[in-house]
Amino acid sequence: MRLERLTANKIKIFLTSDDLFDRGLSKEDIWKDSIKWNQLFHDMLEEASEEFDVDIQGSVAVEVFSLQAQGMILIITVDDVIEDDEILYDGFIEMQVRVEGYEDLLYEFDEFEDIISLAKRLSTVSIFGGSLYVWNNRYYLIMDNLESEKNIKAACVLSEFGNASILSPYVLAEYGKRIIEQQAVETILHFFK
Repeated sequence: MRLERLTANKIKIFLTSDDLFDRGLSKEDIWKDSIKWNQLFHDMLEEASEEFDVDIQGSVAVEVFSLQAQGMILIITVDDVIEDDEILYDGFIEMQVRVEGYEDLLYEFDEFEDIISLAKRLSTVSIFGGSLYVWNNRYYLIMDNLESEKNIKAACVLSEFGNASILSPYVLAEYGKRIIEQQAVETILHFFK
């Protein structure tokens, strides 16, 4: 589990599929009002509260972004304004959950050589496409528009060479520098055989 403070009242939490599995949960459990999910949520809020010195009480909004085989991102917004007529109980948190999904796979790499090796490996399993970015001395490959079967296969191969990124594709598009738009695998293979 990784935590990041976005603003004074917003916190981003990235949970990998392994984090969920270790706690006996799946992404589908978020829709259920299970005891395990509530316990995990309270544990995350407690850890975020300690790490960022934020008093989390009252109402919080939770946006959940499912990242295919990578896990999920939760954006927690703490309601700063508490109305006079609002009744709070100790330890009570009112939660509003919205779930969205990213169909794209987004992985980060330390070295460009890793991407060259990845492109060669992806081509052996007939997976092509993708867009390549650089930001903060790291490389990012977004694989989009893949069929579900190829998406799972691509995630397995990508994991061999890089790490699932907690960035959203929107942040990367805004702040990163695009090196190759679309057909990244094919372009890399063309120049680095």
